[in-house]
Amino acid sequence: MRFIPLFSGSSGNSSYLESGDTRLLIDAGMTGKAIVEALSKIAVSPERLSGILVTHDHVDHTRGVGILSRKYNLPVYTNAGTLRAMTPITRELSYANTRLFQTDEDFYVGSINVLPFKTPHDAAESVGFVFTSGEKKLTYMTDIGCMRESMLSCAAGSSLVFIEANHDVEMLKRGPYPYPLKQRILSEKGHLSNENCGRALVKLYETGVRFAVLAHLSRENNTEYEAYSTVSRVLEEANIGDMRIVVAKRDGITGIFEL
Repeated sequence: MRFIPLFSGSSGNSSYLESGDTRLLIDAGMTGKAIVEALSKIAVSPERLSGILVTHDHVDHTRGVGILSRKYNLPVYTNAGTLRAMTPITRELSYANTRLFQTDEDFYVGSINVLPFKTPHDAAESVGFVFTSGEKKLTYMTDIGCMRESMLSCAAGSSLVFIEANHDVEMLKRGPYPYPLKQRILSEKGHLSNENCGRALVKLYETGVRFAVLAHLSRENNTEYEAYSTVSRVLEEANIGDMRIVVAKRDGITGIFEL
């Protein structure tokens, strides 16, 4: 598998995953134009995509879904709750390009097995994804207020985990957000902090995970340095020194990861 985060942050999210002839876009939270431009930088034509998978309905994950599906005739894979909630953003998708999946039931897109698993977030029917091709496994989970045992079980043994490290708690508390928004972010249906991301990775390390990409960093309440240093500290306190950590970029391609 080849995995390429295109955008990752509070202003927009989208990633590319490829295995053989199967080419997937995971979320499309930037404009269609921005996503097409990002794909061109990795020599991928949008017409060759096998489909778009949607984690949840919020605009920073769905902004470009409708236009890309209509312009390039792309199937959109989503659950029923997300489909209903995102329609005001995406507008109606064609029946032919709507692919409904059931949360917690796996399916195939080409050569890639996809398991959508339930995640705690204040969206209609939020999910993360486990992608498996051959012996390689990638877990994709952002926009999670807390880490549950069921999610750790899904991610166990992954070759790569794309996991939220949204905010530094003290930066958030001191920052300019109104109090209700701060409470929402800190809640179990909000976003995962740097500290809790590190704790989750300690548990995942025990299952064999050795590579993590820190995702969905807040522009206002986090920095790449804070995310990396906090997660690294938590791992070091658990005597873990051999987990590779990369921080996903908010506004551009992070890198090309071959699994």
